[in-house]
Amino acid sequence: MNAPSAVQLAPLTDPAVRELAGHGMVRSFRKNAVIINEGDAGDSLYVILSGRVRIFLTNDDGREMTLDTRGPGDMIGEMSLDGGLRSASVMCTEPCTFSIIGKTALREAIAANPDFALRIIANLIGRVRETTDLVKNLGLLDVYGRVAGLLLKLAVERDGKLVVTEKLTQQEIADRVGASRDMVNRIFKELTAGGYLTVEHREIVINRKPPAHR
Repeated sequence: MNAPSAVQLAPLTDPAVRELAGHGMVRSFRKNAVIINEGDAGDSLYVILSGRVRIFLTNDDGREMTLDTRGPGDMIGEMSLDGGLRSASVMCTEPCTFSIIGKTALREAIAANPDFALRIIANLIGRVRETTDLVKNLGLLDVYGRVAGLLLKLAVERDGKLVVTEKLTQQEIADRVGASRDMVNRIFKELTAGGYLTVEHREIVINRKPPAHR
């Protein structure tokens, strides 16, 4: 593995993350490679230089639930820096390149620049908030509410429209909201028939905000 070059670090817009990534070693993985396995020991922090990953949990029956997806500039794997086991698995949804920072290198980087610790803490706080929202949604919202909430969360404004640029399949959406693909398919048909959604080339366009409840 080699240290990140200026070209590899260029896509990272956050100066603190870019500087932190410079302390790691570069490694690339193919699409569908699982780079972190839930329950494994781990002591490395990953900074995504390119590509996207899916963070997910698996039960004893092999059923998966997607917690989130991450892209360039995001950090993953920091939950195990306390010496505990990996709390979730991570798979590359497209070819990915990472800067991998071991615990020793990370400690040295933080000693030289304490702002790195603040950036990691902020990242962890964000993860806790997202987990809290996920638990609340699973406990309090029906499947329709979870699907509508996920689409609104992922949508970005483009040319005056709200667009989910992540090309998600209905199965991937089902994995994110803890439901079956058939249920998500029925909800999509309802939202499309009601004029709330349009699917164009696998991009979901939100024409108007779906109601919070059916």
